[in-house]
Amino acid sequence: MGKYFGTDGFRGEANVDLTVEHAYKVGRYLGWYYGRNHKAKIVIGKDTRRSSYMFEYALVSGLTASGADAYLLHVTTTPSVSYIVRTDGFDCGIMISASHNPFYDNGLKVIDSKGQKLNAEVENAIEKYIDGLMDEIPFAVKENIGRTVDYSMGRNRYIGYLMSIPTRAFKDLKVGLDCANGSASSIAKAVFDALGAKTYVINNEPDGTNINTNCGSTHIEALQSFVTANALDVGFAYDGDADRCLAVDEFGRLVDGDLILYVCGKELKQRGELNNNKIVTTIMSNIGLYKALDEIGIGYAKTQVGDKYVYENMVEENNVIGGEQSGHIIFSKHATTGDGILTSLKIVETMIENKKTLAQLTEPVKIYPQLLINVRVKDKKVVLDDPDVAQAVEDVAKALEGDGRALVRPSGTEPVIRVMVEAPTDELCHEHVLKVVNKIKEKGYAVD
Repeated sequence: MGKYFGTDGFRGEANVDLTVEHAYKVGRYLGWYYGRNHKAKIVIGKDTRRSSYMFEYALVSGLTASGADAYLLHVTTTPSVSYIVRTDGFDCGIMISASHNPFYDNGLKVIDSKGQKLNAEVENAIEKYIDGLMDEIPFAVKENIGRTVDYSMGRNRYIGYLMSIPTRAFKDLKVGLDCANGSASSIAKAVFDALGAKTYVINNEPDGTNINTNCGSTHIEALQSFVTANALDVGFAYDGDADRCLAVDEFGRLVDGDLILYVCGKELKQRGELNNNKIVTTIMSNIGLYKALDEIGIGYAKTQVGDKYVYENMVEENNVIGGEQSGHIIFSKHATTGDGILTSLKIVETMIENKKTLAQLTEPVKIYPQLLINVRVKDKKVVLDDPDVAQAVEDVAKALEGDGRALVRPSGTEPVIRVMVEAPTDELCHEHVLKVVNKIKEKGYAVD
């Protein structure tokens, strides 16, 4: 992990950790890097944060000053940028978003020409340029200066692509959507309406400061209440840039990424389309998912947390579905990154195909309680290398005797250690997670 770029791009509080100068330099480097042998074409999307406009203009200034042409999708989703990059021949794409973070944060996600997240070597080079550790990049002059192009048609093409994926109409199905006052606000309802659903929408009036505020996938309770109050068949909640999706069944119960992987993975198996008879999960997936997959004879791989690692495994082993408990689900036949709206379409299609409700589709999975506590620390590496902390984790694993587990991992974006325990009861989760957390505090690693 670099100084600026984490597991999901360059992210931080706008004009504090991530400034307009940073964005300008990112644009300068990318415009030069991709334009060394030809006129670079780079497409930009953004979410609804107030600072996204500021960063968009800074990026455009940097790109065009280096000679690249900047194409603007305006407010759109991260997966739409990925789609347009790989289908319309762009050198790379940039999505301005901090995903599920609060409105005052923002981020830059750089996507390569294949629609995948930028490799670490290029990120490291950008960081060196930002810190003045490499020669200055020449300015483009005269006719070589780049231009800015309105490319809203790209977003419309992506909407059309989503509409083309389901093989069945959603006629008369009552669907609730929580757009998190983010990127999905301009896309999701149009797609479901076109497919024939009776679409009910909340949190689709962004004002620049209300993205993810008590709404969307990070605050699922708003959608749960909405679904039950309106007797809807199903509900879907997206995050700020709509690359993740969580669902709510007809009873208002949460259906997280693990359950979505089960439902959609089982459907792919039934269709004979589950390559290698395997789904790709992360180390955070619930033990209940694995037990349910064992019951129906589906295998699984486990990766580090982060959809980039999930996708890397999918490419290497030719797997077709993978994702995270948080709702980043990748269908490699259709996308190279998590796509919240696509995921919701796949769930509805599975419901219609099987003539079952979402509650019926998820019933075989018995999810184990999990408790996650974040501990802010001085040095993540020191905590992870401490043998006493490792022993505390091992002691918890022995106590649970294979019917649960303890997991300690570093945050990819914050000075935080995440301690998670999974066990048959909430009481056991609480008891065992405190054993590890208290050991970290006892050793003096935690900060207030």
